[in-house]
Amino acid sequence: MTEMKKVPAIRFNKFADDWVESELDSLFSKIKNAFVGTATPYYVNEGHFYLESNNVKNGHINRNNEVFINDYFYKKQQDNLLHAGDIVMVQSGHVGHSAVIPSELNNTAAHALIIFADKKRELCSYFLNYQFQTDISKKEIASFTTGNTIRHILSSDMKKFKVLLPGVTEQTQIGSYLQYLDKLISLHQAKVNKLTNLKKAMLEKMFPKDGADVPEIRFKAFAGTWEKKRIGDVVECYSGGTPLVEVSDFYGGKIPFIRSAEINSNSTELYLTEKGLKNSSAKLVDIGNVLYALYGATSGEVGRARFCGAINQAILSIIPNANYDAEFIMQLLKRLKLKIIGTYLQGGQGNLSGAIIKDLNILFPSFNEQVKLGNYFQNLDKIITLHQTELEKLNNLKKACLEKMFV
Repeated sequence: MTEMKKVPAIRFNKFADDWVESELDSLFSKIKNAFVGTATPYYVNEGHFYLESNNVKNGHINRNNEVFINDYFYKKQQDNLLHAGDIVMVQSGHVGHSAVIPSELNNTAAHALIIFADKKRELCSYFLNYQFQTDISKKEIASFTTGNTIRHILSSDMKKFKVLLPGVTEQTQIGSYLQYLDKLISLHQAKVNKLTNLKKAMLEKMFPKDGADVPEIRFKAFAGTWEKKRIGDVVECYSGGTPLVEVSDFYGGKIPFIRSAEINSNSTELYLTEKGLKNSSAKLVDIGNVLYALYGATSGEVGRARFCGAINQAILSIIPNANYDAEFIMQLLKRLKLKIIGTYLQGGQGNLSGAIIKDLNILFPSFNEQVKLGNYFQNLDKIITLHQTELEKLNNLKKACLEKMFV
């Protein structure tokens, strides 16, 4: 076999050697299928963890769903048991997803996975696992995938799969760096999940449940029952409109034109001219206005305007009267989203209207308690957004590394 030598766009200092192409069959003594038959008769509530394809996703092993097998079936899998450092790959369904077996899953049995085991030479398993996650590898695997409804790959095809390898020291450094990125990503994702769950719980506990007029949890110094009000009686509301799209000089100006999918965005892709605004029913909103999405897939979404701009008929702008807090109303409408959609939209399809929102009867505490609650949830949102932003940066960094650090 003629060796093809290449180098990546980015690499760590001190490494200069060319990468060498190799078939996986030359790297592993065993590339074979784990058990692929019916295992359900051997499932038990407590027993040996059975690694299945749904546990292997995006380069990692998860145990979100666990299946266990009995001793009898486990012993029958002795020749196919996984060992720390082996690589597994999904062979049916979301094919090509792979993961490295950690030490805590040594001697685990597996189902419907391709196993890469018994290395013929020194290799970094994590390096190969990340190489499988690159776009080039994904496209190559997709090229020999079969099946229309359920996709499949064969272990025999993976034996011929070609990878490009540097020396093992460089492999290890790349693998370790990407593992470090993955740990940071996992930490921020865990924080986002924890804070999101906290907010969800607090929205339930800090607002009165159906039939109650006081919340389960309350800030100190606040007492007394909440008072029911019709939203239309405590706010001013208006919707906008859309300038004629066939009139070119209505568009391309300097006035941001906010659409329903952009009510929680910091920018918009469409701009109106002064002429377009004046010759349509589009209406201007100020920073801080509560924006409620009435139409289509975003129905029920709510946010605060982050910049001045114009709105169309798919958005309801809500401006609270004196002694009513905008942030409190926005958070309250967020909490009621599913209830509103379930009540007024059949199967989640269709449109809401300004009249529906104005006719909602809502419990309100005193203005000071509204402000306290609004600020609390606003701060939670800010912290969640910070972690989400960092998470997005890390995911983008990892994506760039997978593109630039591999050939």
